[in-house]
Amino acid sequence: MNTLFDKIWDKHVVQIVEDGPTQLYIDRLYCHEVTSPQAFSGLRERGLKCFRPKQIFCMPDHNTPTHDQDKPIEDPVSRKQVETLKTNAEEFGLAYYGMMDENNGIIHVVGPEKGLSLPGMTIVCGDSHTSTHGAVGAVAFGIGTSEVEMVLASQCILQQKPKSMRINVNGKLGRGVTAKDVALYLMSKLTTSGATGYFVEYSGDVVREMSMEGRLTLCNLSIEMGARGGFVAPDDITFKYLKGKDYAPKGEEWDKAVAYWLTLKSDNDAVFDKELAFDASDIEPRITYGTNPGMGIGVSESIPTLESIDENGKASFLKSLDYMGFKPGEKLLGHKVDYVFLGACTNGRLEDFRAFASIVKGRRKSDSVVAWLVPGSWSVYRQLRGEGIDVILKDAGFDIRQPGCSACLAMNDDKVPSGKYSVSTSNRNFEGRQGPGARTILASPLVAAAAAVTGVITDPRDLM
Repeated sequence: MNTLFDKIWDKHVVQIVEDGPTQLYIDRLYCHEVTSPQAFSGLRERGLKCFRPKQIFCMPDHNTPTHDQDKPIEDPVSRKQVETLKTNAEEFGLAYYGMMDENNGIIHVVGPEKGLSLPGMTIVCGDSHTSTHGAVGAVAFGIGTSEVEMVLASQCILQQKPKSMRINVNGKLGRGVTAKDVALYLMSKLTTSGATGYFVEYSGDVVREMSMEGRLTLCNLSIEMGARGGFVAPDDITFKYLKGKDYAPKGEEWDKAVAYWLTLKSDNDAVFDKELAFDASDIEPRITYGTNPGMGIGVSESIPTLESIDENGKASFLKSLDYMGFKPGEKLLGHKVDYVFLGACTNGRLEDFRAFASIVKGRRKSDSVVAWLVPGSWSVYRQLRGEGIDVILKDAGFDIRQPGCSACLAMNDDKVPSGKYSVSTSNRNFEGRQGPGARTILASPLVAAAAAVTGVITDPRDLM
């Protein structure tokens, strides 16, 4: 009668504090440069070492420039943060993959692609999009800096056990509909707080047929529904993806691991605190129109009218539209676009570049669009060059940048100017997320590619 979440969580319980939180063992801690400095300082002040240093992996990603990475970072704040992470990793004896290292990239892209993230694990990082790693069948969630210090010191964390939710998406996705569209659709239905307090298991026909890269995108966006995290039960697609990865088990150990991983599924009679079902035929390529990821529509639809908005939400709805320069009831097809961003831990993988290239092949980048195409890791960069995707993109007028979080957030050089419209494959569209005053429209790689070659919001199905 156990859910998969129960099975993984209960296996990692060290002790339960009466009328308090659970002490949970953590298999893997990832550290990047933004949320870890104070945690390491806390260890230093208390004269502590890392309890299980081999379970901890560090790499810079948020502040790294996506050009000239072989030169010192120009911005002094970014440079200081990246240098501090390197110093801390060296002092505490932790694995560190710095800029230009062949293993470097966005930590939520590198973890799965290196086999560092494995089924049945508990995984944490001082970053909300740690939920990405749930795609391999792990319980993965973001934590705060004080909790990072807790894990560094003890390899454990104090957490209240979340409730469980299962979301089933059944049927077959239509042409041009991607995992990103599924996630944006779910957010529009649940809102950005609809899964608050829950850990979500994704299931159903659509999820079972999704590639690992699609599942990584879906789980990445769990946090945008308010969930503590999201995951998918491991299956043959998972095993095929992980087999042979650098840190995945090998030989006899692999066979043992798979035998265990096959047990990682919710029991047939498992009871969830909440269960929802959606039909794939209701989902088309999607875009956002507001300033949270739940404010989304199908690309062919219109922004909701004011009459359709709940009275309590009208003020924030109008505030969002005012920021974005849109009107209630307006269609966005044909709306001018200034920037296009392909990348982030949401859509910076090889499959995303393949999708983007499938639209732009034989076409040319619009002269009115600035495009940033940023692989999620050096591994992705090498793969897309190996497949000749770089040639397709170059012939269409696009340049490929170096790996990093890039224009997902305004912490590095890749900022969208105030008032400009950006079609972005990242995960958040809050006010100023891509730069002060920037207007972000979240979309899939296919929708981003269509905008990049036409200069306006375009239904990618018209170009397929």
